[in-house]
Amino acid sequence: MTLRFASAAPTGPAQGDVESAWAAQRARRFPASAAPALLAEGRATAGLEQLQSGGALAVTTGQQACLFTGPLYTVYKALSAAAFAEALAAQRRRPVVAVFWVAGDDHDFAEINHCSVLGADGRPARITLRERVSGAPMLPAYREAVGSEGASALEALEAALPPSQFRAETVAWLQRAYRADRSLAEASAVALAELLGPLGIVICRGWHPSLKAAARPTMLRALRAAALLGDALQAEAGQVRGAGATPAVEVAPGMTLLMIEGRLGRDRLRLADGGRFVTRRSGETFTLDELEAIAAAEPEKISASVLLRPAVEADLLPTVAYVAGPAELDYLAQAGPVFSTLGVPRPVRLPRLSGFLVEAKVDRVLGRYQMAPEALASERELDAVVRDTLPAGAAEALAALRRALSERYEVLIAEAVAIERTLQKPVESARNQALATAQEIEKRLLAHLKRHNETALQQVSRAREQLFPDGRPQERVLSVVSFLARHGTAALGLIFDAARAHVRRLLEAPLPPT
Repeated sequence: MTLRFASAAPTGPAQGDVESAWAAQRARRFPASAAPALLAEGRATAGLEQLQSGGALAVTTGQQACLFTGPLYTVYKALSAAAFAEALAAQRRRPVVAVFWVAGDDHDFAEINHCSVLGADGRPARITLRERVSGAPMLPAYREAVGSEGASALEALEAALPPSQFRAETVAWLQRAYRADRSLAEASAVALAELLGPLGIVICRGWHPSLKAAARPTMLRALRAAALLGDALQAEAGQVRGAGATPAVEVAPGMTLLMIEGRLGRDRLRLADGGRFVTRRSGETFTLDELEAIAAAEPEKISASVLLRPAVEADLLPTVAYVAGPAELDYLAQAGPVFSTLGVPRPVRLPRLSGFLVEAKVDRVLGRYQMAPEALASERELDAVVRDTLPAGAAEALAALRRALSERYEVLIAEAVAIERTLQKPVESARNQALATAQEIEKRLLAHLKRHNETALQQVSRAREQLFPDGRPQERVLSVVSFLARHGTAALGLIFDAARAHVRRLLEAPLPPT
């Protein structure tokens, strides 16, 4: 296969205690009433049945809904969860199912309305569904239709991808999911179910009314305990600051952990005088009774903030472990008071797989210049390629010249000061000019080499565009669509193997306590 996965070091150790998490969840069951929120295809259908029958526990992860499945780390999360579920099932001799929670409540449209792929020229190409009109309500993704723009985005995607034997089937998969009549959240969930189902991953539509209805008791407990939770989270943030760190999530006084869909779209609820609640942006006011009535009649309108959502997941699904990215691990570390206050068992927190998908042509460039993928994070490596091609004789002569200038001028400075102290600065100035001249000689040699090594520079620059498109890590920019269109679903198998190795490394290290 002309593709390999280069793993990066885990972003941190696993956090928590597997024994405690397992014991707390072993008797819990996924509510049957929320079953319509789950999607499963292929091998995942068996896992869905095990969840519904109460015979399985879960390893969960998730991500906001995105155009054409979003960045690569979405798949890295899902396959990390699947790998850990496999390992736990083998150890404990009980089914453990990987569940991917599609967060269709998220309302930041600028984050989810696009995807990036490697174009036919090897450079990143950005495909955008549409922009949100200025001043429009901040609707959650499950209320944003793919619309007629979806067909145009698919055409743009197909035009950007290079010709290959897998391009047509990759585009056809997305066409089946991203239909005009579906919401962006539903389309994302359907696409992921088809892609990941054969690997045993169940998709959970986090916005689904049946799921929201099942989550209503947890949501309302958080609402009633808003003041207590706010105080506890601020105290937790104070401890983080006291340890010399910056809290991942700042909890402003009076802010609750719940959101509601109001006149301006999804909006944060904050505590107001008289036990009332008011939306942060639109200023709409609600009593607790009114919010409870909305949660009963239209449960989809109430949603959890980033600090509450993991507890809601763990209260619905029998979650032993949660797989997270670096930023999520930071805020999950702050979420302890949410779990304890709401009486929800806290899962083990696991860092997701991280790394690079490296195509053969990029791998050859890395090998030629003896670079690791991480080395291309900085553009300085482009100059390093040229510097490394400076002939050994010239490099040694320049180094010897600098040493000789420094050494002989030190002697001359000492002699000059012995004659007249005021001569020190003029002689030092002469030394600095001589060293600057040597530096200028090196610059001219490098400039000449650059002109004669344009091919090398282009090769490394093109490799950097694939590994750090737009100067950011590949996994945070490029969609898995790029690699499916080039290499087919074998790319998924490659990532899954890397995820299994990643989980083995995590299990070999002792888990720090909660």
